[in-house]
Amino acid sequence: MPKGLFGDDVLPLYERTARQLLDDLRTAAARPGDRLPSERALVDRYAVSRVTLRAALAQLESRGIVRPSSSRGWFVAELGPLPDAATTTPASATPQVQGFADYAQVNGLTTAGKVLSATVRPATLSEAEQLRVAPGADLFDLHRLRFLDGLLVVLEHNRLPLAACPALAETDFTTASLYATLRAADPPQLPRSADYSVEARHPTPREIELFEIAETMPMLVATQLTSNQDSRPIELTVQVYRGDRYRFRASITNQT
Repeated sequence: MPKGLFGDDVLPLYERTARQLLDDLRTAAARPGDRLPSERALVDRYAVSRVTLRAALAQLESRGIVRPSSSRGWFVAELGPLPDAATTTPASATPQVQGFADYAQVNGLTTAGKVLSATVRPATLSEAEQLRVAPGADLFDLHRLRFLDGLLVVLEHNRLPLAACPALAETDFTTASLYATLRAADPPQLPRSADYSVEARHPTPREIELFEIAETMPMLVATQLTSNQDSRPIELTVQVYRGDRYRFRASITNQT
């Protein structure tokens, strides 16, 4: 496969693992219906965690390359031969929503988190409308401080329908990646698109305490509603950034 087709220098680990697995399948002349090695064997082969491996398999499944069997493991898809390396559409060409951990990995930064609270509670009417769940449905509610290279960057409040990924309630998000957990769900929840807005405001007393800042420091507040590969909302998040540690960039294109 030509170097740069998947953008090696900027890919998250799970996508690099997906590429390695695809390359190995091609080298082995795998055929539709062939069974992949066990997840344990693949974890050892690629020296990754099981969460990363499952995210890689989910990426290949979304491209029609592999398919799961609930009792027998993973198989090469039966819908035709593996795509040719020269014509394969790169995973990076599919719209992706980049998480905090993805950004850090791409830029060679270390992440850390401090969980302030992690609970399961009923969805309010407003949350139910935005996330398209029934009022009172179980939501996973997570408050965290997020650090890059030891510096506090963001206070984050995530709300997700628990039914989309029950493992959320059992995961330690001090170290775990929220998006990697979603990608490893059964079925995988792949963050594909997001509605995103940013506004500036003064810090609250709680934010002044957490960020150890003066009350004159501006805060940038980002609200994001993320949808999965089926265009179904899976995450409602509010992120509060120090104004001097966040920059938002966007490209605007005239389609007319």
